[in-house]
Amino acid sequence: MRAEDVPEYLADGTADVGVTGLDLMEESGRDIEQVLDLGFGACRLVVAVRDESSATSATDVPPGARVATSFPRIAARYFESLGIPIEIARVSGSTEIAPHLGLADAIVDLTSTGSTLRVNGLREVDTVLDSSARLVARPEALSDPKKLGPISDLSTALESVLRAQAKRYLMANVPRTKLDEVRQVVPGLSGPTIVEVLDSGEWVAAHAVVDASAVYQTIARLKELGAEGILVTRIERLMP
Repeated sequence: MRAEDVPEYLADGTADVGVTGLDLMEESGRDIEQVLDLGFGACRLVVAVRDESSATSATDVPPGARVATSFPRIAARYFESLGIPIEIARVSGSTEIAPHLGLADAIVDLTSTGSTLRVNGLREVDTVLDSSARLVARPEALSDPKKLGPISDLSTALESVLRAQAKRYLMANVPRTKLDEVRQVVPGLSGPTIVEVLDSGEWVAAHAVVDASAVYQTIARLKELGAEGILVTRIERLMP
């Protein structure tokens, strides 16, 4: 089903849990709750004006201005919070062209890189909302013991995969005399796991979970300490 329909299905009781964007959840106005940020589909809902506009923030949008958007509820609430009365021009697509057609003075629209706005002669002046895909649920389902368990299991399973994506499992044979230094290089989740190497008193095997973004620097530092047989693998799931 379409992501924008998920809040309606949840609110109507057709489904208990679903996946949709935070922007669509907020725009729906439905009583549903976030369970987990899934971390993909990241985008921003922004206020944008024409390049030649003198506005440098949303507070510079004049009272009574027309704002084109496919998110009328969020846009109206945002400008109300700024104390600026506006007129909403609701559009369902091609929001970027509205200022050039004289339909609106500004727009509130989704962007990820800002390239579409720039191509259309627009520039961002404020971020209204940072959005991404979310696991969401009906409050009634979360308060039902029979449904809360399966929803928690689903959330835990997804979260374990998300947590694992940014980590790697590292194993290396290290000199026993260098264990203090090794502990500084690979602290792991609660310190590296040290395993005896069979028939070798001088070496031990260090196992640890490390940040994927720093794995190459970690390997280099271990090599400087004399480590050998370094192995790095991906992690399928990681539970705290």
